[in-house]
Amino acid sequence: MIFAILGIMLLAAALVVAWPLYTQEKRLSARSAAAIVVVVAISAAVYSQIGTPNAESTRGEVPSVEEMVASLAARLRENPDDLAGWKMLGRSYLQLRDFPAAIAAFERAVEMESRNDGQTLVDLGEAVLMQDGATISGRAGDLFESAIAIAPSNPKALFYSGLAAIDRGDAELAASRWEALLATSPPPEIEDVLRQRIAEWRGEPVRQVEREAAEKPGTVVSVNVALGDAAAGAVSSGATVFIIARDPAQPSPPIAAVRRTVGELPAAVPLSDADAMIPGRVPSAFGELEIVARVSMSGQPVAQSGDWFGQQVVAPAASDSVEIVIDQQVP
Repeated sequence: MIFAILGIMLLAAALVVAWPLYTQEKRLSARSAAAIVVVVAISAAVYSQIGTPNAESTRGEVPSVEEMVASLAARLRENPDDLAGWKMLGRSYLQLRDFPAAIAAFERAVEMESRNDGQTLVDLGEAVLMQDGATISGRAGDLFESAIAIAPSNPKALFYSGLAAIDRGDAELAASRWEALLATSPPPEIEDVLRQRIAEWRGEPVRQVEREAAEKPGTVVSVNVALGDAAAGAVSSGATVFIIARDPAQPSPPIAAVRRTVGELPAAVPLSDADAMIPGRVPSAFGELEIVARVSMSGQPVAQSGDWFGQQVVAPAASDSVEIVIDQQVP
């Protein structure tokens, strides 16, 4: 069911990723449209809390989102025991990308609940993660684990704790968490992404139908991958090759990834939005992508000592292809 998964990803993806795209592009695109819907929804929710919905409207006097959030914050200063208000304030600050303020609001809610609500712990972890992606292996990751301990079936907790597990190199746990997430009956398009990532983490072959989906029209960047001489003499034809797109400013978690084998190289590997690691956080949303092609000697998606790799930064708007030679080795 859609309600089981939208709560875990759309607010994180559309609200925190797509909305900034709209402000940067100054136009309505397919990837920013979802964010505008969320802005409207949050604005309505905030207004219902602090405004007078039945009052007669006056042209030119509609408050901005910032003004409504400021009004909610002022109301909470007068009524600091309003738990629902603090949670709404945290979500509203996320929409405004004011991550420190969102963290403070969710911390207040977590304290009021004595850390006994898994959903609020995940919301706090999400705000911490959005402020600093490196916290996936630190505070944010710990908050997701705490949430799982309280609410083991919480879809949002399963989603983020799976990302935290793969960041730690625990592919088995990551796969188990996302398999539990599949049990929440996500929409088919999200289910396909989950199944593909689970297969990769378990070292299973990617089904041909999934490979064909990844190679459908809509390629963001075509990655021409080849082995350097040193790597060619050190790896087997069956070794796994991961082609990963990530944000140069915040490499973790990856934006998108596909899986090939050494025996398939050299090859032109298309990366599209269908390969996104996190639904809603797609390659086409980024002005620059750092592309890494890595031969995994262990078969795991996390880099290990001895792996061979190559990497380049590409701006898809300027060039839709990039050449990568795998000729460096992880110390």
